Amino acid sequence: MASSLDGKTALVTGGGSGIGRAAALAYANDGARVVVADVNVEGGEETVQLIKEAGGEAILVHADVSRPEDTQAMVAQAVETFGSLDCAFNNAGIGGGSERRLTADYLEEDWDRVMSINLKGVWLCMKAEIPQMVKQGKGAIVNTASIAGLVGLSGTVAYVAAKHGVTGLTKAAAMEYAKSGIRVNAVCPGYVETPLVQVSFDRIEGYRDRVAARHPMDRLGQPSEIAEAVLWLSSDAASFVTGHNMTVDGGYVAQ
Repeated sequence: MASSLDGKTALVTGGGSGIGRAAALAYANDGARVVVADVNVEGGEETVQLIKEAGGEAILVHADVSRPEDTQAMVAQAVETFGSLDCAFNNAGIGGGSERRLTADYLEEDWDRVMSINLKGVWLCMKAEIPQMVKQGKGAIVNTASIAGLVGLSGTVAYVAAKHGVTGLTKAAAMEYAKSGIRVNAVCPGYVETPLVQVSFDRIEGYRDRVAARHPMDRLGQPSEIAEAVLWLSSDAASFVTGHNMTVDGGYVAQ
């Protein structure tokens, strides 16, 4: 039986590593042609090469999601190369700053940078993607939020605020474009073994084990586990699902 993503075009921001790379590979494995967008050209090229080695189709687009000209250009490149934009995984993001700080001590420059990429960047991606999907009469968007978009976490106020913004943005856009055939959902991962999270683990001794223990499953997630949720939300199997912020967190927020 043919996959529901056969011949479709999927765009993945932050596709050069971690969850983005896992999602790009999952899309390709399911038959989609993949546009890998990232500021990390080397990582993006590696993802494209992995897809091609497995027999898939992929291109790399250099894109900084905080720049509207970049998000518009990546969508235009997707359509020019593959003829459509059927699925978009708006995943590019950064951590909460070089150091954990309480709200009153948080640096304004860290706040602005986190917001520009983790929240404004998602909006700019959707702003570029949605008109093309409206033109096509159909499309599926998945945004990367976080458990930090559902509960509070100490020491990373901008990250928490941005991810809460993503969950709200997802719901609002889903309502606005449901009648246009566009579904908008988000995944809310727990702590996942990615290069982004590894930075904190390397900096603080014993932190990895403490973080793993916060999850009822007593382990961290794997990028491929998040990618499977993204793939399902992007597929016709989720045709009646929109405005949903799906936790993939080992039970973290169920506590």
